[in-house]
This record gives sequence, structure tokens and C-alpha cells, in this order.
Amino acid sequence: MYFSAFSYQETANMFFFTTIRDYHQQLQANESSCSEAVSFYLDNCKRHEHLNAFRELYAEEAIQKAALLDEQRSGGLPLKKMHGVVIAIKDVICYEGHKVSAASRILKDFTSLYTASALQYLIDEEAIIIGSCNCDEFAMGSSNENSAYGPVKNALDESKVPGGSSGGSAVAVQANMCMLSLGSDTGGSVRQPADFCGIIGLKPGYGTISRYGLIAYASSFDQIGIFGKNIDDVFLALEVMAKPDVMDSTMNQSGFTPPAPLTEEKKYKFAFLQQATAHPSLDPEIAKSIDSLQDDLEKAGHETTSIDFDLLDYIVPAYYVLTTAEASSNLSRYDGVRYGYRPETKPENLEAFYAENRSESFGTEVKRRIMLGTFVLSTGYYDAFYTKAQKIRALLVKRMHEIFENYDAVIMPVSPTTAFPLGLHEKDPLAMYLADIYTVFANLTGIPAIALPLFSHSNNMPFGVQVLCNSGSEVTLRDISAGLMMLKKQ
Repeated sequence: MYFSAFSYQETANMFFFTTIRDYHQQLQANESSCSEAVSFYLDNCKRHEHLNAFRELYAEEAIQKAALLDEQRSGGLPLKKMHGVVIAIKDVICYEGHKVSAASRILKDFTSLYTASALQYLIDEEAIIIGSCNCDEFAMGSSNENSAYGPVKNALDESKVPGGSSGGSAVAVQANMCMLSLGSDTGGSVRQPADFCGIIGLKPGYGTISRYGLIAYASSFDQIGIFGKNIDDVFLALEVMAKPDVMDSTMNQSGFTPPAPLTEEKKYKFAFLQQATAHPSLDPEIAKSIDSLQDDLEKAGHETTSIDFDLLDYIVPAYYVLTTAEASSNLSRYDGVRYGYRPETKPENLEAFYAENRSESFGTEVKRRIMLGTFVLSTGYYDAFYTKAQKIRALLVKRMHEIFENYDAVIMPVSPTTAFPLGLHEKDPLAMYLADIYTVFANLTGIPAIALPLFSHSNNMPFGVQVLCNSGSEVTLRDISAGLMMLKKQ
């Protein structure tokens, strides 16, 4: 059964959004305006304020930008790619003159001095930025319950989590508070909340989008990702953002330029990982739906094969050793000396000053990961943990290359379950970590991956599948994703 979250449109405003292409046609025909769009989304933000998806709305700024675009628009002239597109950003993406806190007290009231390159590329194409979205603190979490500003609620069932860490960005799209939103994906933080919210979530390959201006969690894993409800819209945003940037030396300098649409349907070779679809943690309904998808693909003329993948259970331990080690290093810069939180008491010395700042302002999960990362990097444990985890990462990259020598894409679950109740894993962080079993593979290997909302569970919550392609194969990922969305609509 195909699932489309929030297909209704509120009636307080006559504006109706389907795709960016249709929206632009309406603008050029004077059937709508950017001001109407912004008014519609701001009304929805107000209506859904209790979901806690936004940290801050840029209402006045968005209204002014919309009015300016409406005034400047000339009939018949081509519009810039993001003209009037209303976009929300995760509270880890820097925007000059705006607050950015990574949902942490340590960065309370900090105002960014510059704009992230990827965001600037969208603004240059005349996007309208409506606000910043709540998230897990420093993007560390899978439920959006670790924010210093309270949890985000899933708009489909407010007793459930929206997923994390980019839960606010996912709910902003899910509940029609913007057209697109940006998140960050270090181990599934775009794909998992997209799955829980019934929308599309894209993690491009590592280095496809500049990380300049993205607050770092784990630098060799982090990647800006995109939420939307339409494949073409999501990949149009990728096309705009995937430009070379001298400020990020890890970027793939070739960018992303999609070719013309295919004139005939191409047949692909898909790999299904046996250990993933048969894993004991996987919900039986999700497993059954993925099996049926494999049958549907074969009936449509594609080639599918279930392959052995015996490294699955090593993925999560390797991921958490490596990412916490990088987090320990990255977060050492937050000390309260130059900016951010400071305690009211006056510590006796500099060491006590650092200790009080960090102890009082970092949340429990962030402190847990800093301590774990410091431990695995310490003398006597570095080789036992960090070095072994790097070896596993190298094995995964090697295995990934072997798979993509014979297949166009890998299909696997996004999460073992649908969205779970708020507070369920509050006292069991290990259970939360293990739920990342299907998403962290793409970050460990640096390949592009996307979550597609294809199904509905008997518990009335959405779920879908994850498609992974080889490094630099975002075009193939786009074409396969479009085909899968069409297949499940039939």
C-alpha cells in the first residue's frame, strides 16, 4: 500500500503546493504569488507550533523576501531554480545574522557570523528561508528527544517520536510548514526521520555537498541532506547545493548535474542483503513488505538477488567508536570562553571553569558520547577499539565496491520498526544505538542513500525502504527512486 503523509491542504489559505515545477508555472501565470506561499506556511507553523519543530521562525524576513520576489518577477522570463521555494534549515546549519545553537545550551544565543555554502547556493537561487528547526543536541540522537529545547512530536501521532536527529526538519515538511527542508545525516539522521514521518529523505554521497557552515559532529561522516515529498524537488535542491566549494577540501569537485530524463524505462540490478531483511530486530510487517517489493521489481522486469552480507552486526559498533572519537575532538572547542553558556558561579580556576561550563550546558547524550570517544582514543585502548573500527570501515568500503561491480543499487530497510513512543528508550541508550543498524552503512562507506515512503503499517504509521548506490551515482539513485515511487502507486 502506497503511503503519502499529509496529502490534505489546510483551507485557511487558497495556496496549494504540489511540486516546484507546478509552483513556478503558477507564479509565471500570475495564478499565485510567493507572498501567498509564505503566508500559507507561516499559518501552518502557527497552527502546528505545539509539535516543537522549529527553534526560530524568520517570519518578517520571509514575508519581505517574498514581496521582493513578487515585485521583481517579470512575466515570461525564466525563474531561478529555487525562486520563491520556502525552505527550513536544521539548527546545525549556519546562517549569517541568525542564531544557531545545535539545540544545545552551550551555544545559547550564539549568532552565526557567516552562511553555510550549501545554504548560500540556495539563497543565490532565490529560495526563501522560513526558519531553523529543532534537532537532537549536536545531531546526536535517533528520536529528537535530546534537544535542550524539548522533544519534537510526530504530526501523524503526537505520542510518537519523529525520528532523529533531524526530527524538526522532517516534521516541518511532513506537516506542510515548508516545501523542502535541510537536515544533516551522520548515521541516518535524515533517512530515519523521513521514514518515521512518511516523506523522502536524501543523504548524498560524502563530499557531494559542502560541509562548510555545518556544525560538526563527526567530520568524516557528516553530510547535509534534504527532506521533501517529491523526488524531482529533492534532487533539484541537490543540483543547486552540490557545487564546488574551496572552503571544503573533502568535496567532490565535479558536483551533481543530472542528465536529461530517460526516454524509456531502464532495467536495473538490485541487491537485497539477506542478513538485513532476515534480522531478528526487523518488524515482521516491514520484512514482508520488502519481500513483496522484491517480487514487484522482478515482475517489472528488473533483476533482483538476495546476497550474503556477514558484516552487518559489526556496523553499529564500528560506527559508534569512530563517530564518538571524532565528536570528542570536535566538541572540545566549546568551552564557554569566547561565546555560549557560562555558569553564574565563579570557578576557582580555569580547569574548574571549563568543567562547570561543559557539565552544565551539555546534555546527557552528548556527554556520554564525548566520554566514550575520549576513552577509545586514550592510551592503551586506541588500538583495541579505534584502530579495529577503522579496519572494519575499510572492509565495508571494500565489500561495497564489490557489490556495486555487479549491482546498480542495494535495497534494505531504513529502521527495524516504525516510529516508537516518546520516552521508550530514555533509559536504554544501547537499544537506541542498535536501531541505527540499517542506516550507518552509507555513512561508514560514504555512499549516497535515500529513504522512500512506500508503505503503511497496520499500526497506521508509515515506513519505506532505503536505496543505496555507488559513490558518485546520485543520478542513478534519482532515476531508481522515481521508478520505485511510481511502482508503488500502481
